[in-house]
Amino acid sequence: MGKGGSKLLRRSVLMLVTVSALVAAAAAAAGTNLSLVGYSIPTAVFPKLITAYQATPAGKDVNFSTSFAASEVQSKAVAAGLPADVVNFSIETDMDRLVQSKLVDKTWANNKYHGIVSKSVVVFVLRNGNPKHIKTWDDLVKPGVGVVFPNPFSSGGARWDVMAAYGAMLREHKTPKQARAYLAQLFRHNVSQDTSGRNALNTFLSGRGDVLLDYESDAKLAQSQGKPVFYLIPKATLQIETPLAAVNGSNKAEAQKFVNWLYTPAAQTIWAQNGFRPVDSTILKKYKAQFPPRPQLFKIGFVGGWDKVNTQFFDPTNGIVAKIEQGLGVSTGG
Repeated sequence: MGKGGSKLLRRSVLMLVTVSALVAAAAAAAGTNLSLVGYSIPTAVFPKLITAYQATPAGKDVNFSTSFAASEVQSKAVAAGLPADVVNFSIETDMDRLVQSKLVDKTWANNKYHGIVSKSVVVFVLRNGNPKHIKTWDDLVKPGVGVVFPNPFSSGGARWDVMAAYGAMLREHKTPKQARAYLAQLFRHNVSQDTSGRNALNTFLSGRGDVLLDYESDAKLAQSQGKPVFYLIPKATLQIETPLAAVNGSNKAEAQKFVNWLYTPAAQTIWAQNGFRPVDSTILKKYKAQFPPRPQLFKIGFVGGWDKVNTQFFDPTNGIVAKIEQGLGVSTGG
């Protein structure tokens, strides 16, 4: 090759390197766009978490779009094609759906927290002054008491509510048959079955019902916003555990970085400051005054675990709750 050819080759290589550098710079400037799809309750905390993450080196050029709705609705939407890079659901069942669809790796729960990013407990949200003097699970089925909780065939939160009620009866040394009978009574006292926990809270705040079954974190949020409510934790109640995972796709690496960051002390502190029980025991200890332990707190395993519970109680055709709902003329989607 002559001198002229060599110069031309060098110019071509230089131009290619320059163009590649410009493309890389433009890509870096554009950053990564992550789509976060979550259940309805953490609507208020994720913007704070996202802002804090974007202030870190890893999150500097990461932008987010978010979607929050009922857990099962969100899970089914992602399985059907709704774009998602990070998912946070109410119950593990909704994560399992994405594992089966190969959108989430089977190893999603292989960290020290078993894939659970925050916790809560089922509480009674009550009117100021508690005019109906509601203190126990038995009080919910007294004459004239109206109870609000979402439809368990769209809301993961409602399933936590229902199993909290069932498990509380077992804690009272009732038989499973008696506990099921209590659920039938409880559903007859339900005055509104909204699609999600957040919609149920709004229904309660609008004036319907005497008590709302809800997440402790949601009750704390309502109080922080000056809503005229207070809440109590019943003697026996269920620990809520919400799963988190990165979704397979072109943004998986960046999504996993965000997922990992949500377990850091900085992120867990934000969860705690916004009413969620942190999974980091050190952070939980710092906020123990806000999250008092309950002597009769139980986990989903106490009532059989989600695999058994979903078949026995929430099968949309033959489940115990489906039969109760069908008797009341409420849709179960089955």
